Amino acid sequence: MAGSWPLERVRNIGIIAHIDAGKTTTTERVLFYTGRTHRMGTVDEGTTVTDWMVQEKERGITITAAAVTCFWRDHQINIVDTPGHIDFTAEVQRSLRVLDGGVVVFDAVAGVEPQSETVWRQARSFGVPLIAFINKMDKLGADYAHAVGTIRERLGANPVMLQWPIGRESSFRGVVDLLEMHAVVWVDELGKLPQIEPIPDELMEQVLEVRERTVEQIVETDEELTVRYLEGEEIPPADLRRALRAATLRGELTPVLCGSALRNKGVQPLLDAIVDYLPSPLDIPPVEGENPYTGKTETRPADVDAPLAALAFKVASDPYVGRLVYIRIYSGKLKVGSTVYNPGKKRKERIQKLLRMFARDREEVKELTAGDIGAVVGLKHTFTGDTLCTPSAPIILEPITFPEPVIFVAIEPKTAADQDRMDEALRRLAEEDPTFVVRVDENTGQTLLSGMGELHLEILVDRLVREFHVEGRVSRPRVAYRETVAARAEAEVVFDRPMGGNPQYARVRLAVEPMPSGEGFRFEDATRGRALPPEFVKAVEEGCREAMESGVLAGYPLVDVKVVLLDGEWREEVSTEAAFKVAGSMAFREAVERAEPVLLEPVMDLEAVVPEAFTGEVIGDLNARGASIISVTARPDGIQAIRAQVPLAKMFGYATDIRSLTQGRGTFTMEFHHYAPVDKERMDAIIYGGTW
Repeated sequence: MAGSWPLERVRNIGIIAHIDAGKTTTTERVLFYTGRTHRMGTVDEGTTVTDWMVQEKERGITITAAAVTCFWRDHQINIVDTPGHIDFTAEVQRSLRVLDGGVVVFDAVAGVEPQSETVWRQARSFGVPLIAFINKMDKLGADYAHAVGTIRERLGANPVMLQWPIGRESSFRGVVDLLEMHAVVWVDELGKLPQIEPIPDELMEQVLEVRERTVEQIVETDEELTVRYLEGEEIPPADLRRALRAATLRGELTPVLCGSALRNKGVQPLLDAIVDYLPSPLDIPPVEGENPYTGKTETRPADVDAPLAALAFKVASDPYVGRLVYIRIYSGKLKVGSTVYNPGKKRKERIQKLLRMFARDREEVKELTAGDIGAVVGLKHTFTGDTLCTPSAPIILEPITFPEPVIFVAIEPKTAADQDRMDEALRRLAEEDPTFVVRVDENTGQTLLSGMGELHLEILVDRLVREFHVEGRVSRPRVAYRETVAARAEAEVVFDRPMGGNPQYARVRLAVEPMPSGEGFRFEDATRGRALPPEFVKAVEEGCREAMESGVLAGYPLVDVKVVLLDGEWREEVSTEAAFKVAGSMAFREAVERAEPVLLEPVMDLEAVVPEAFTGEVIGDLNARGASIISVTARPDGIQAIRAQVPLAKMFGYATDIRSLTQGRGTFTMEFHHYAPVDKERMDAIIYGGTW
C-alpha cells in the first residue's frame, strides 16, 4: 500500500514542457477537477497553487518544482509541476529522476520547441514513459496535426492520436475520442460537465481516416491484435487501451491528447489517460544500486516489505519547519521516529517528521511507503542525490548529475555586519540548488556566484534580499570560461624544503594530455605502484585535482585533462603526503603550461521566434554576435523560428535587444550546448582585461 492506496493505483508523474506552453495552468485545472482546490488559480493573477514563491507570482513563471497529491478514478496521482525555463533545468532533471511517468505539454501553434526537446531527451535517458498534451487549441494559428508532426519529426517519437479536435482556434469546443468513437464537448464555463455527443457529420470522414491510422499504430505493437486486425475483426476499445498501455510503458508509442487548459477543455480525458497509460510503481523495473561494502549491484523492488531504499531529490528551506528534504521511496517504508542510514555520508539520521506535500501546504503523516513522494524534516547530513536506506541493508542508488554553471557574478555585502548572514544565506541556497555554486576567488577574495543564466542568478539574488534580508552589491554577469590542454607535455618537480619546521622531500614526474570533451579528469599511475607507496600516489592525485580548480591562463577551472604519473622518489625520513601533494600540484601546473593551454567558452543553442518582416535584421544581428545560423523555419501566421549556435559572451542583454529589433514581438530561448575553444584574438582580450 502507498498510504491507503494499492501500489497499482498510484501514479508518480511530472508535468514538463517548454516555457509558456501552459504546464502550470494545466496543473491548476487537474487540481480543480480532482477536488483538491475549489477555485481555479491563474498564472496572470498570481493565484496558482504550485507557483507559490513571490518571484513566481510576479514573473508568471515556474522556478521551483512543486509536488502535489490528488485523486482521480480511485487512483492517487502524485504530480510534480516543473519549470519550463532552461535556467532552472536542475528542477526538471531531478524531478524526472524520481518520477515514473510524464505529461509533456506542447503549444498547439509552436509544437515542439527547444526546451521540449531537452526535457524529452532527459525523460528518455531516465526511461520515463510519456504522454503528450497539445495545449492552447483555442489560440490563433493552432494546428493539431502540425504539432503532432513536430513530435514525430523533431523528437523521433511515434505519437499516436487518441483525439481529434472539434473546431479550431476560437471555435474549439471539444474532441472526438478516437477509441470510443464519440464526441466530448465542454459547454459550461468551468468545464466540469463534459457532454458525450455523436460525432459531427462534417468531421466523420476525416475522423474515420485518422482512427484507422491510430488503430494500426496500436495493433502493430501487439502480435495477437495484429492477427485479429488482419483477419478483419473490429478490435474493442478495451483491448486497444491494454495494448497502448503496454507500448507506452515500453516507450514505443506516445499517446497524444489535446485541449485548452485555460478555457477548461480537455483536462478530464488527460486525467483518464494518466490513469490508463502511465505506469504505477509496480510497472517500472526494480531500482538498482550499489552495495557500499561489496561493490556489487543490488536491486530493490517496489514492495513495502522490502528493505528501505529512498532517494533525496530536493532540499528546500521552509520558514515554518526549517530544512525540508524531498524524497522518493522506491522500496520499504519510512516511519516517524525511525533511524535511517545515509551510506554516501556514512551517517545515521533520525526521522523527526514526515510530510505529504501539497505545493506550499503540507499534511503530516506517520509513515511513507514504497511508491510515495514526500518530505522529511530533521535530516542534517542528507543532500540532493543522497540515498537513505535500512542500516542493515545498505545500498547507494545512482545519484543525480547536473550540468555545470555557465555564468557568474561577484557579490559583496553592503556592510561588514552582513557578511556572516550572507555566507549562511548562500550556503542554504546552494544546498537547495545543485546548479548554484558559491566559491571564493583565491586571488581577489571575492565571493563568486555561478549559475545557469542571467535569470537564474537574478532570482537567487532577489531571494537573498527577500527571504534572508541580506543586501549585496552585485557585479555584472560574466561568462564561466573553462581551460584545457591541446597537447601532451611532461614536467618534473623536486620538492626539498622545510614545511612546518620539518624537512620535506618529494620528487614527482608526470605528464598531462587532452581528453575528449566532457570526460573531466582522469589520473593514471603508469608506475603501477613501483615508484611510490599508495598513500603518496593518492597525495599526488589530490594535488593535481586541487590544481585543476584554477587554470594557468586566466584562473578558470581546467577540464578534460588526463594525468599520468611517470616516476617518483621518496625518502623514508623526510617524505610525507603533504610534500607529495604540493609536488604533484606544482608538476601539474608546470606540465599544463607546456601543453598548449586553451581557453574554452560556453556556446549556446538559441531559438529566436520573430515575425517574418524582422527575420533579416535579427539574423544580421546574430551574425554580428558570431552566431552560426542552423535553420530558419516558417511557422503559422507569418512567424519564423531561427535556430543558431552563439557564444554566451555575446548574448548578455539580448532580451532587450531582440525586443527593440522586432518592435517588442520577438522572443527567444537559449540553452547551453557545448564548450568550444576561443580564438587567439578574443582569448588575449579576455585574459588581459579586454571585453568579457
